[in-house]
Order: sequence, then C-alpha cells, then structure tokens
Amino acid sequence: MRFSNVLVLALLVVLGTASPLFAQQASGIPTSLGPGVGAGIGMGLAIVGIGIGIGLVGHAALSGIARQPEQAGAIQGVMFILAGLVEGAGIIALVLCLLLPLIV
Repeated sequence: MRFSNVLVLALLVVLGTASPLFAQQASGIPTSLGPGVGAGIGMGLAIVGIGIGIGLVGHAALSGIARQPEQAGAIQGVMFILAGLVEGAGIIALVLCLLLPLIV
C-alpha cells in the first residue's frame, strides 16, 4: 500500500474517533476518557515511527551494500548506530507517554 493511502486511512481513523473523544459533557455524564487515551495514542504513534525509521535505515543500508559490497562492514556499523538512535528516541517517547497520565 502506498504511503499516501496509509496516511489518508490514518487521518480518517483519527477523524472518526475524534468526535466522541472531544464531545462536550452533557448533563453531568462524564464523557472524558482522561489522559490515558492520549498516552495510548502517543505510544502507538511512537511504535509506528520506530518501525518506519528502522525500516528506512535498513533499506538504505541494504541498498548501499548492494551497490558497494566491499564497504559492507562500514555500512553495517553506521546502520547499527543509526538504528540505535532511532530506537533510543522511540523509547524516550514511550517513557514520556507512560508518564503522561501521572503528570496530568
């Protein structure tokens, strides 16, 4: 599936779930789902971002190794460093999403 199709599908899902999440409170019935919903959505987006980032790093490394096989060792080293940076940023995002309900 093309990236634009996935983006449109994700936008439709977010818009479809936005009205019940942001509806006004009616006659004393609580409709707020609290910060846990935002934390869950944030964690899901962080996981998707990690997957896309590591996939792009792996694709670039494999295409570079295919073009210059003699540089495979150097390319793999850089690939592991970049994958670690992507994973580290994702773990920080996950920790912040887990701390969000405790702060708010």
